[in-house]
Amino acid sequence: MKAINIKFILIIFSILISTGHLHSKNSDQLYEKIDLFSEVLETIKQEYVDEVDQAEIMDSAINGVLQSLDPYSAYMSPKLYESMQTDTKGEFGGLGIEIGMESGVVKVIAPIDGTPASNAGIKSGDYIVRINGQQVQGKSLTEAVELMRGPVGSEIKLTIRRKNKKKALDFKVKRAIIEVKSVEAKIIGEGNKIGYLRLKSFNQNSDTQLFSNIKKFERNNKLNGYILDLRNNPGGLLNQAISITDFFLDDGEIVSTKGRRVSETRRFFSKKGDGINAKPLIVIINNGSASASEIVAGALKDHKRAIILGESTYGKGSVQSIIPLKNGGGIRLTISKYYLPSGKSISEVGVLPDIYVEEVGEKFKINSKTDNQLNYAIDLLKS
Repeated sequence: MKAINIKFILIIFSILISTGHLHSKNSDQLYEKIDLFSEVLETIKQEYVDEVDQAEIMDSAINGVLQSLDPYSAYMSPKLYESMQTDTKGEFGGLGIEIGMESGVVKVIAPIDGTPASNAGIKSGDYIVRINGQQVQGKSLTEAVELMRGPVGSEIKLTIRRKNKKKALDFKVKRAIIEVKSVEAKIIGEGNKIGYLRLKSFNQNSDTQLFSNIKKFERNNKLNGYILDLRNNPGGLLNQAISITDFFLDDGEIVSTKGRRVSETRRFFSKKGDGINAKPLIVIINNGSASASEIVAGALKDHKRAIILGESTYGKGSVQSIIPLKNGGGIRLTISKYYLPSGKSISEVGVLPDIYVEEVGEKFKINSKTDNQLNYAIDLLKS
């Protein structure tokens, strides 16, 4: 094993931690903690039962610092950072699942519809406890992500703990190239009078796809209203959430972000013009609706532009920035939080529906008799 000079690493680590704090009243306590950290590392090096990779220890320390801030901040190795660059472009390899951390445990935010994870039956709110038999608790989010990545076509076994289920559930999922076709659109309802729009994610061309389908509907049909389905949509790009919300609003604030830097404190407003000419709009949400989905649902609710139906959303109301590092890796760091037009924060609370309709059955199916939430929305638009 190639030895790494721990003292040299500690000097660099000390500089990084103390940057911006040299004039702080707590600087003495900070240096005491740095000395303590040095002592712990030296003790591990000298006394631990097995020889350890000091580089891995430092990666874990960095991850520990970031994960102590919130569930979404994390360190990415050079390999993981490179693969992450494709995630918002609509095509990437994996399971089609968005995950986060909760109390040190990996939690499913949402499986993206039509992907291997969704088809296997994994649900929002599930806790992943083992990956191919390997215990997940105690690992960082990025370590869990790396365990789940693998060659396209290979199979992975996920052991899940689910609310109201006494026994753990095992799912076998085959990895695939995930092509996220973010919009599903069709005319539904009695007499074909309702425009149904299912938005599965907010990637680079989601708004273009959505608007194109709506314009086609408006040109060829006399519709009573629209249903925007955001269930199990884990979010994505902020500019897409703003663009799509703007389409349905005639004016008013959409969302604001607040951070420590002035550049991260911004307010976004809609432009004049409602893309569906004030027709009735119902938005369906559930626990898997997160981030950008919550911005859209929350803004439309606050402006009373839409009826929000379903279950409360996930509660991910923060903005992460990917910051590259000199080693070719990067960090995902929370830099600001979202606030709805009402001034309320989405974080940990989510968006509450105007009409609570609990999802029934193990898995909803779009536009079928088993989809009670969608059928409820259809009935509202018929009346």
